[in-house]
Parts: sequence; C-alpha cells; structure tokens
Amino acid sequence: MIKLLKWLAILLIVAVIGLGIWGFAPNIEPSELQAQYGQPPSRFVELPNGQSVHIRDEGPRDAPAILLIHGSNASLHTWQGWVDDLKKDYRVVRYDQPGHGLTGAQIKGDYSTEAFRDTGAEVMNALGINRYVVAGNSMGGWVAWNIALKYPKRVTGLVLVDSSGAPEAKPTRIPIGFRLAQSAAVRPILKVFTPRSIIEQSLQQSVGDPSKVTPAMVDLYWKLLRHPGNREATVARGDFPRKPADAMEFAGLTMPSLILWGKKDTLIPLANAIWFSRQLPNDTLVTYDDLGHIPMEEDPRRTVADLRAWLEKTGLNRTATATTQSGSSPAAAPAAADAVQQGG
Repeated sequence: MIKLLKWLAILLIVAVIGLGIWGFAPNIEPSELQAQYGQPPSRFVELPNGQSVHIRDEGPRDAPAILLIHGSNASLHTWQGWVDDLKKDYRVVRYDQPGHGLTGAQIKGDYSTEAFRDTGAEVMNALGINRYVVAGNSMGGWVAWNIALKYPKRVTGLVLVDSSGAPEAKPTRIPIGFRLAQSAAVRPILKVFTPRSIIEQSLQQSVGDPSKVTPAMVDLYWKLLRHPGNREATVARGDFPRKPADAMEFAGLTMPSLILWGKKDTLIPLANAIWFSRQLPNDTLVTYDDLGHIPMEEDPRRTVADLRAWLEKTGLNRTATATTQSGSSPAAAPAAADAVQQGG
C-alpha cells in the first residue's frame, strides 16, 4: 500500500511538472513584440493621462475618418483585412486598447467603461480628428456605442460588429479562454500559465469555420497576450462592472448605424443584434449565416463590402473638410456639451 501511494505521488508530481512545462508562458519583452508586430505604420501617441497607446493611422489625411476598436484579448491587427481595403478612400485609425496588444496595461489600472470610452475619444483628439465613424467588435463594440452616447456630435456613424452590451441574450457557449479568465480558481495562475493550445481552441470556437484559424493568427493572439501587464488586465477587467445598454439612452442617438453579425456567434448570439436593431433609429442590419464572433477577421472581403455599401448609402463616404478634420494638430478636448446625459 505504501509503495502504491509512493508511486501515485511520483506520478502526480510528474503530471504537475508536465502540465507546467506545457502551459508555462512567460512575458515577452515589449521590444521583441514591437519588432514583430509594431513596425510602420505603427506608432505610439501619449494621451493627457500619460497613457502611451499603440496606433496605426492610414489613408488620405483629408478623407472621411473611421475609428476601429478591437475586442477583448484581440489587437488592432484584427482589422487588417478591412484596413487594406478602406485605406484607399478613408482615413482609418485603429489602436490597441489598454490591457491589450502593444499598449500594455492601463496606466492607473482603470478598466472601467469610462476609461475605455475616453481612450478612444482621446486617440482621435490627439490626431486632430473631430468627426468620425466609430466601429467596434465585441468589447470594442461596447466601447464604440459608449463613445457615441458620450460624444454624439463627434460620431457621424456607428458600426457594431457582434458587439457586447445588449441586456437580453446570454451566450450559448463561451470559448475556453474566456471561461478560464472567469474562474476564481484559475485566475491567479493566468499570469504565467497560458498554453498556446488554449488560445488556438478559443479562436476556433470564435469563428464559423475553424479551418480559417491559421498558426500565424494563433501566434499573434498568444504572443500579444504575453505583453507585460496584458494577462493581469484580462483578469482585472472582470472586476469592473459593465452597465448594459439602455433603450432610453439609445433613443437619443440619431447618427446612422450599421449592425454586422455572424449567426454562428455563440458568445454574443444573434438576439443581441436584434436588440440593437430595435433600439437604434437609423439602423441597417446585415447577418452572415456562416460566420462567427469575429466576422471582419474571418471574411474581411465580404464584410468590408457591406460596410462600404452602407457608407455610400448614408453619404458618410464624402470627403472630409477642414472644418471637420484638421489631420495635423490636436483638437480641443471633447466638450462637455457634446455629452448625452443618462436617460437620453
């Protein structure tokens, strides 16, 4: 019996060591990540609060501006397919949200709605862009509609791509990476334990066709998550409450809106798209039978074509003027008068 317990103990130790070797993933130096994922046109801008933000600003300076905001545990690279198309005719700005990509941790550890919302607005302010379409995927959609609520005079159009924030529908299946981040037992070890296979599986669960998840795509997500501070931010975001979208507030939005949704999205199901569509007064809803949670990354050609059609239909494709977009010097801080108060 003693020998059996001894061998069981040895096997347990070996299993624990093997598990550690399999999943151990230390931080990667920012300089190494920047060399791989931060080459031109990447650059960094410093916001008034001292936060340094990784951005890419492409396209003609005098063209209509579009701000693209990525989702949780993604990065500005999620929009690459859209940018390759749009930058011919639009000024396209994207950035790594605090706690993501090359931006790294929020300077004050603030992952509140207000901090995420104002980061996006301040990025555009730093670039001297006063009027723009804002588009967001997943958590980025939540940030986008919060920007539209706070600064409606600046936002000319709102694009929600499988956006979070609707109050009604719940996930039908949560990717394993998100489940681990929500587990109190697992959260403490996530700072060093991030198996690449978990990232791969989470991505495969986020798309309609898992075969579209390439090794390069997995590496990008996995490596940028290991930027110092990003894994801690993933855990910390769960400690900040998110207020769900409110029908009364949405009733005050008058800008055109486009809702793009993959019907195979199990994290934020189609019922959420229907809720947004019912609340936004000037909406266009486009759904995709075969796509999942990140349709703009899974099928950029088809989704950006629908975005372009909407921009042309609403007149948001017209050339920007000097009065709406300076493009060179920082604009004044967002005026308090631009804000929509709670309740519309």
